[in-house]
Amino acid sequence: MKSGFAGIIGRPNVGKSTLLNSILGEKVAITSDKPQTTRNVIRGIYTRMDGEGDGLQIVFIDTPGIHRPRSKLGGRMTDMAVNTLKEVDAVLFMVDDEPGAGDRYIMELLAGVSTPKLLAINKIDVIEPDRFRRIYEEYEGTGLFDHIHGISAKEGRNVELPVNAISGCMPDGPMYFPEDMITDHPERFIAAEIIREKTLLYLDEEVPHGVAVEIEGYSELPGLSRIGAVIYCEKKSHKGIIIGKDGRKLKGVGKSARLEMEALFGVKVYLELWVKVKENWRDSDAALAGFGYSAGR
Repeated sequence: MKSGFAGIIGRPNVGKSTLLNSILGEKVAITSDKPQTTRNVIRGIYTRMDGEGDGLQIVFIDTPGIHRPRSKLGGRMTDMAVNTLKEVDAVLFMVDDEPGAGDRYIMELLAGVSTPKLLAINKIDVIEPDRFRRIYEEYEGTGLFDHIHGISAKEGRNVELPVNAISGCMPDGPMYFPEDMITDHPERFIAAEIIREKTLLYLDEEVPHGVAVEIEGYSELPGLSRIGAVIYCEKKSHKGIIIGKDGRKLKGVGKSARLEMEALFGVKVYLELWVKVKENWRDSDAALAGFGYSAGR
């Protein structure tokens, strides 16, 4: 059996989480049109069995977008992504345009590792052919990549191409996870991420990156999960925005999150949400540790 680990890296908002969900055929990573949506390392497990005990298992690691950090949270997110380069059997670098400063910085990092490197040019559903050719040729000219593919993560077009290329980089190894498992994250983590995703979708531009979600209570009964969660924001003015007039915005977040959890977990969900202020938590070591963004991760 071939098995190993593949890291998905790139600038914020190039579609890394969307690609991971498309490869797996199920949602394991939250997505939104706002950059820096992914804050943790998300592991998605792709398994393909070919009979006679032969098969393939790729543990994909979806990393936070690599960017110039403006807070301690941003620094830890970037550290998580960079550390992935040292731990995987293949690296898939995602882009959606000609190289900018952020892309060149990532390529400098990639040049320093011997890991097989693949490039996925995303969003071919909206990139004109001539522009795609320019993007392709510029990256090809670096000589850095073993394979280059044009894909549309949103539409699922050509996503099998990087998967097949990555499978050729996997060494002989064990099956790390059961065949039917698509992520190793517990349901508590997934619930918090779903709530954060819905909050991102409902909120104005100035609020989302100052939002964190903590699960305070999680109990499972036959056919029912009871979940209590706190949405933390950095400013008192943001609390009112999150709650909305007559609580409508918070109710919308709660309903949307509950319906997705019920579909994903296969049980009824009773969800209670509260909103609290924790000022400047993104630059507080204690707060970051409490929310699971530990130093050195």
